[in-house]
Amino acid sequence: MTVDRTMSPAPTTHRRVVPPRSWSLRASDVTAIVVGNAILIGAMWIRHGSLAEMASGAGILTAIGQLTALYGTYLILIELLLMSRSPWLDQLFGMDRLAAAHRWIGFGALWLLVAHGATTTVGYAFSDGSSIPGEAWTLVTTYPFVLWALAGMGAFVLVAVTSMRAARRRLSYETWHGLHLYAYLAVALTFAHQLAVGADFTDDPVARLYWIGLYVSAVTTLLVFRFGQPIRLSLRHRLRVANVVREGPGVVSIYLAGRELDRLAIRSGQYLVCRFLTRDGWWRGHPFSISAAPNGQWLRVTVKDLGDDTQRLQRIAPGTPVYVEGPYGALTGARRTRSRVLLIAGGIGITPLRALLEDLPARPGELTLVYRARRPRDIVFRDELDAIARTNGAVLHYLVGRRDSRELPGDPLAADGLAALVPDVRQRDVYLCGPVEMMDAVRRSLGLLGVPAAQIHAERFAY
Repeated sequence: MTVDRTMSPAPTTHRRVVPPRSWSLRASDVTAIVVGNAILIGAMWIRHGSLAEMASGAGILTAIGQLTALYGTYLILIELLLMSRSPWLDQLFGMDRLAAAHRWIGFGALWLLVAHGATTTVGYAFSDGSSIPGEAWTLVTTYPFVLWALAGMGAFVLVAVTSMRAARRRLSYETWHGLHLYAYLAVALTFAHQLAVGADFTDDPVARLYWIGLYVSAVTTLLVFRFGQPIRLSLRHRLRVANVVREGPGVVSIYLAGRELDRLAIRSGQYLVCRFLTRDGWWRGHPFSISAAPNGQWLRVTVKDLGDDTQRLQRIAPGTPVYVEGPYGALTGARRTRSRVLLIAGGIGITPLRALLEDLPARPGELTLVYRARRPRDIVFRDELDAIARTNGAVLHYLVGRRDSRELPGDPLAADGLAALVPDVRQRDVYLCGPVEMMDAVRRSLGLLGVPAAQIHAERFAY
């Protein structure tokens, strides 16, 4: 495949691209299902007569241990659903909200399971009149699958520790992703313990079937969307690297060709997790936004050398097969609520916004792009952006230079700077992508300007 760099990338003939499926389920429906199941779990626990056992200190501790186990396990199953990358959850909540929920639910589940182990051990020790260390040893060595559950707890702790921001900053994406796979092992180990001695499993066949149904639903969703759908997509479209084009210092665009790409349901603003099937890279998956509007003939992702495996991708060979997962992300035109739109990009965060600028229908003057970069050479796609603006009448603002420098006195993305660039910002949808610190600062600026939260669309994992 040969790409003419003198013009904005566009197919020679346009094909109709199948739009992604719209899901009728609402966020409130999901919330109702989650809360309803939580209430049902508590009701089944009460039905088993557990309240009557809370007549002593040991009984209270044992009851707390049962409840923390039930709700900790329930949160783990919700975590499996969040890890499934289900398209309807993606559409309803967006990656930012799902990632935040995944983080806090994961920590909540871990603390509940730790509390389960501690209160159960102490409660049993009080009841038996034994020491706490002795009771712990008895549980580990004589109770069914307690040792397995302890190993599963260790795996959960490993995942939680590596999810902390301080640890996450020190780990490459590949290492972090690989360690998170231990969560699946932890779920399998703890399920055996729950099945053998769980409060809702031993004496109530209805509760037993209910919990098994929860596990089957969560695992099935995970298998279908995390594994089955990517396999089907990759076999159908047979994506491969068609060309690699240098866009700037440490930045390349990778063009992907394949079969029936007009049948690949993907929107501008979304991203794919790509595995380039080389001898030493097939096991590494990277999330990359598409950086050109879908056209039915090829896809383009743009990669910046961040010092990890992305350095190798700067030299990926044409013809390399590509296994993809997705598409993911809700930073799309489907979220648009206003006719006028402001796109704010920082650094390589331009990639999804460049596709949106090309794809969003608008009359002249309705689209505005603000692009922040430290140096002129850091601006990616400038020729393409200028060509798109000439075609659709978009307004472009390139903010180049260091803040408080001669080129950029003050902060151009502060509230007063944005108001000067885009006086009608309150009447616009705002799409935002860039470094996390920049996105947080711009959100604060938009809040000071009175832009409603429902008009601000951003995803931290979209670039």
